[in-house]
Amino acid sequence: MSFKKTFNSDQENSSPENYVLIIDEINRGNVAAIFGELITLIEPDKRLGNAEALQAQLPYSKDWFGVPANLYIVGTMNTADRSVEALDTALRRRFSFEEMLPNPALIREHGISNGMIESIYLEEILTVINDRIEALIDRDHTIGHSYFLTVNSENDLRLVFKDKIVPLLQEYFFGDFGKIGLVLGSEFVEKVPEVTRFAVIDGYEDIAYLQKERFRLKPINDEFPIIKALSLLLGKTDQQG
Repeated sequence: MSFKKTFNSDQENSSPENYVLIIDEINRGNVAAIFGELITLIEPDKRLGNAEALQAQLPYSKDWFGVPANLYIVGTMNTADRSVEALDTALRRRFSFEEMLPNPALIREHGISNGMIESIYLEEILTVINDRIEALIDRDHTIGHSYFLTVNSENDLRLVFKDKIVPLLQEYFFGDFGKIGLVLGSEFVEKVPEVTRFAVIDGYEDIAYLQKERFRLKPINDEFPIIKALSLLLGKTDQQG
């Protein structure tokens, strides 16, 4: 895709418009290969109109190309993604990095439910979950507020946990369902006994079986008491599901 706009000299010099190029998940590709000669041309002092401006010759058209000062490049990335570690050092020098943390208040301000389902404040739910994730892993793995912006019913809330939050936590904790319980509360997991019977072998006659307990996730279906579960998550035990 290309964008082209022509100006006469008076328009271009008097009041140039600003343009923004947004590259989503900029860390996913080979950044040096994607930018090529642009890795130098996007530097502020190398842009057109500056004393040290540079241009590169395009390989096919042979036209000379430079980056204007009114082009702003915004790259987005998820800092929990391991590919961030391999981000090119040259690119790091050319961009300012701004941390965008989850903002639970936006659920109340811009969510279609105004931040409340039944007696549950979604802003409070996200804050508690993220506090626990940060304590168990780190801040880079906290959950974004966007999951809750379109929630408008009890069933929507079930689906958000079933399809988005619980699978994400499974990935974070590598199937350690006990830790998922530490984050979401006792209503999302259950403890089940597990007995392992061993084969009989000389010298180990006293070890016939091993009994221990493990956790598993409860299915989140239409009957799952999501309001009760989230009340327990918040430490409130007076709710009925």
